[in-house]
Amino acid sequence: MSEISNQHKDVLAKLAAASKRGGMSTPADLVAVSKVQPDSRIAEMLEAGQRIYGENRVQEAQKRWDDTFAGHRSGLELHLIGPLQTNKAADAVALFDVIETVDREKLLKALVKAVGDDGQMPRLYVQVNTGEEPQKSGVLPAQLPAFLKVMRGTYNLEPEGLMCIPPADEAASPHFWLLSNLAKDNDVAKLSMGMSGDYEIAAEMGATSVRVGSALFGARHYA
Repeated sequence: MSEISNQHKDVLAKLAAASKRGGMSTPADLVAVSKVQPDSRIAEMLEAGQRIYGENRVQEAQKRWDDTFAGHRSGLELHLIGPLQTNKAADAVALFDVIETVDREKLLKALVKAVGDDGQMPRLYVQVNTGEEPQKSGVLPAQLPAFLKVMRGTYNLEPEGLMCIPPADEAASPHFWLLSNLAKDNDVAKLSMGMSGDYEIAAEMGATSVRVGSALFGARHYA
């Protein structure tokens, strides 16, 4: 068994145990963050049976899943977990099953236009900027009810879940608690929260999916 397979098995076991400790009837979904990973590691992860992948950039994801690994695309679920520019909305709609970073009305409008009358809208998550960081995307917590009202009322789009990325220099658990409460208060079903360093905490606090990169693939090597 390869190192990637061992890491995959280990993360799944820890995730299942953490979800159980949190009172969840089923484990949180594991989204393998494949951004910037070499093809060899992706191939090993596919061989290990991983079927849900998260990508940060539309163009990188197109090259990987429409080109290099196009033969493996059937049966996979692709999540966009990075910021989406409106001019990439049509490409994102064509490729991704889930878009986790909806954060502004202009993007809602672009997604509706990209789908048209006959297309299939990906499942949508609203990104919440729980740390209210000026450099980070996401709807501010206080503005979430108004944004969801526009999303549901004006565009007839129902969010599947909420997503957050806590500040790197703060404990993650208060942000997970905030996101969970926002979901309950606004009748949103799912929570995408937790990454390599804190996915077990997230699962204990009710995450329905976690986004894990380095704990699965090893450290990234940026060019």
